[in-house]
Amino acid sequence: MKLIKLDAIDSTNEFLKGLSNTQELENFTVVIAENQTKGKGQMGAVWTSETGKNLIMSVFVKDSLIGINQIYNLNIAMALAVVQALETFKIPGLSIKWPNDIMSYNFKIAGILIENSIKSDGTVCSILGLGLNVNQMSFDNLPKASSLAVICNAEFNKEEILFEIIDRMKHNIKILQEQPDSLWADYIDRLFKKGVPMPFKDNKDQNFMGIIKGVSPFGKIQILLEDDTVSEFNIKEVQMLY
Repeated sequence: MKLIKLDAIDSTNEFLKGLSNTQELENFTVVIAENQTKGKGQMGAVWTSETGKNLIMSVFVKDSLIGINQIYNLNIAMALAVVQALETFKIPGLSIKWPNDIMSYNFKIAGILIENSIKSDGTVCSILGLGLNVNQMSFDNLPKASSLAVICNAEFNKEEILFEIIDRMKHNIKILQEQPDSLWADYIDRLFKKGVPMPFKDNKDQNFMGIIKGVSPFGKIQILLEDDTVSEFNIKEVQMLY
């Protein structure tokens, strides 16, 4: 594993993407930064982080997927890797809020952003970005955000967490190629609020009640509605209200 450490960068995903366009990168090349000025979340959201306090990282992954129809498998491998790694540090109440936010109880502690590029031969190269709140103590105007330090009242070693996440990710990607169903089952089992009646809002600002049942092979969330039908929604079509 090649590790590139930066003091400050606009986006570790963008930096690693640029690097992969100009040179042949070793698989699982990792970039970490103490400060990220233009961090990105899902659907163009901004990810802000206090300098030096959190784990901001991106990983270059190649030759792990066969074709475009397996892309969501990487979300599963990465989200589970983060949860599995944090379990070794005794972080309580962990779950995965679809599609790939990491929760401790009802608080978001991490977000994952995966960007894929498909080459002419059909192979997929991916940049797996992670922002994990580690030692930051204050989250002004972000009532649903927290950190490992706040939840556990302790300081953590970011590099130890990084290496644990990478080890778990490599292991999970290997399982993807051998027994993907077992990873899927683990991911579904760890979904935030799975099986619990919850309010949602659709893309027409209409509220409705539903129960999360699972996730489709293409990454759409499956929600049991009040009329006993199950509907699938992509990330732009539904928002959980919690």
